[in-house]
Amino acid sequence: MTTRHDTAALPSKGGAAPGRPPGEAPSSEAARKRARLSRRWQRDMRWSPYAFVTPFFVFFAAFGLFPLIYTGWASLHTVELTAPTDMAWAGLDNYTRIFDDDFFWNAARNTLTIGVISTVPQLLMAMGLAHILNYKLRASTFYRVVMLAPYATSIAAASLVFVLLFGRDYGMINWALDLVGLDKIDWQNGTWSSQFAVSSIVIWRWTGYNALIYLAAMQAIPQELYESAALDGASRWRQFIHVTLPQLRPTILFTVVVSTIGASQLFGEPLLFDANKGASGGSQHQFQTLGLYLYEQGWVNQHLGRASAIAWTMFLILIVIGIVNYAISRRLRASS
Repeated sequence: MTTRHDTAALPSKGGAAPGRPPGEAPSSEAARKRARLSRRWQRDMRWSPYAFVTPFFVFFAAFGLFPLIYTGWASLHTVELTAPTDMAWAGLDNYTRIFDDDFFWNAARNTLTIGVISTVPQLLMAMGLAHILNYKLRASTFYRVVMLAPYATSIAAASLVFVLLFGRDYGMINWALDLVGLDKIDWQNGTWSSQFAVSSIVIWRWTGYNALIYLAAMQAIPQELYESAALDGASRWRQFIHVTLPQLRPTILFTVVVSTIGASQLFGEPLLFDANKGASGGSQHQFQTLGLYLYEQGWVNQHLGRASAIAWTMFLILIVIGIVNYAISRRLRASS
């Protein structure tokens, strides 16, 4: 029997691959290639984030910042829709003129009342629905989708359906009132009735959206807080008052601010609710909002300078709302 004695070759220094003979430097071409790739990698790491966010700033400058600045400039001039390039310097005349206009203050009051009528019940209902959905229910995903369905519905479609519901002669709501022996209501021509009808459209569209926001915030509350409250003998109502609501204060403030901003910009619902489909907000301007008043001045009366002043006035109102929100947020954080 023959025995083989194979001897393995000793590995070269630096690994299994044959080493470079001592004193041999890498080729200049390979060194330049590595240096070029290194510089390219450094430039990519430095400038890629800016390249990714550049499209946003380009579109914001084109469709957000430039219209804002141009509207502010136009508010200081007399401009007509028939000749938008012909501007005559007016200073603050457009602002003083709208502040002396009774229709502006009427629109501001209507915006405030519709905002209150729509925001307060909307958020209270959203809180209650979120509290119910926070418990384990069968088909909870189905209920959440149903909650979000009104938000996904077109404003035009929802408004036209509510116009039919609030019809004076053949509306379903007046039909129901007649069944219980109450007089029919002329929803579109009354002041409070028309504002309530417009507010009901807003409530229907946004309650489910706010309910899902509250639900997400409730599910982020630690369960240990509820267990501790239950061990102390707190009922579900007391747990809601002393545990849920304090934990939801930032979320409640957020929804209040967002709903207030949305109410100040209300436009589609009152426009489509008007029987004449005009920007007057009813025959007596009874539900004309600031958004409708701006549209009426700019595109019906063709006073672009005055409409620009109204737009900037609304913008300043939103800034004030943002400042109040910031002050309240800081106070809440300091108290907690």
